[in-house]
Amino acid sequence: MDNAALLHPRIPDAESLQDFADALTDHAPYIERDITRLKHASGDAALIADLFRAIHTIKGDAALCKIDMGVMIAHPIETLLGRLRNGEIGFSGMVAEAVLLALDRLELATEALVAGRPVIHLKLVELVAGLDELAGAPAGELDEKSVLLIEAVTGFRPTGAAQPIRRRASAGVRRSESDAADLRFFRSLALYYEARSPLYMGRSDRQLRLALETNEVAGQPVDPVQLEAAVYLHDIGMLFLPEPLWLKAGKLSEEEKRLLRDHSGIAAGLLERMDGWQAAAEMVLQHHEMVDGGGYPIGLKGDQITPGAKLLAIIDTFEAVTLKYSPHGENRSLVRAIAEINACDNQFAPEWTAHFNAVIRHMVES
Repeated sequence: MDNAALLHPRIPDAESLQDFADALTDHAPYIERDITRLKHASGDAALIADLFRAIHTIKGDAALCKIDMGVMIAHPIETLLGRLRNGEIGFSGMVAEAVLLALDRLELATEALVAGRPVIHLKLVELVAGLDELAGAPAGELDEKSVLLIEAVTGFRPTGAAQPIRRRASAGVRRSESDAADLRFFRSLALYYEARSPLYMGRSDRQLRLALETNEVAGQPVDPVQLEAAVYLHDIGMLFLPEPLWLKAGKLSEEEKRLLRDHSGIAAGLLERMDGWQAAAEMVLQHHEMVDGGGYPIGLKGDQITPGAKLLAIIDTFEAVTLKYSPHGENRSLVRAIAEINACDNQFAPEWTAHFNAVIRHMVES
């Protein structure tokens, strides 16, 4: 295996790379949809044939565009699906997760190359090695090989269905009656926001549990009361923007992006005007900043960003990534979401990512 092609891919032609990226974007949603269907109809010959052709097309596109990385990832998947088509092996949910993870990694790597970013952190060497093992594994070892692949790439062993994190009381933190009343009001606003789309239902509780648990694992460097307020209100500014804009599923124009970026400032402005919630306001204002300085609204970087905002950025993105897969039929794949979070090493604070990983690992292993 040519590790150099995976660690530092050579792109001879930017136009060809973009052509491959566009083709991959077209094929990926249909592949995800068909894999999801195959999990429930593992013997559907027509579905298997469609999947085989789609992966074969991606491999051919990669070869034509001289994207060796794409060929190396697609080839063992094609081999695996060929064995499935010939009736040599069966298909399981764990195999599906491994294939979907590979597809995600290919998309992330392609996006990074188009943007001129490195791909070394995506663990493509481990991915291709695991796919090669999976493609040639005996039928009885497919699930085991899938688990090893997922663990090698993501750091998590998918031993079973994830359980929701139990919200714990914050040790040593006493809420005044005024704080408690404010938080009830903030929560009511969050629930009002959730009600605007069925996709948002339950998001506040999910995000709050993850935020409080991660903060607790880290030793509570952030005031949990302020953090709870920030979780409830960080996206409430969306309600002051045109609803078709923030519910839009397609690509946003530059003007639409500019308008959406106003939402954090709106929510922070509301909190700043309420006595005692300045720390929460700071978290809300900065939760779209990135550690490399590429975020908004100010372009802060590193230690310029308040710790609570760094944590909230991870929690918010994790929710967004799980939501991203739901239109394609995936039931909020925990493995795929955490894998994507850990691939964005320029976006999130590593000190928080490590604690977040520990919380997710507990979820997976429970």
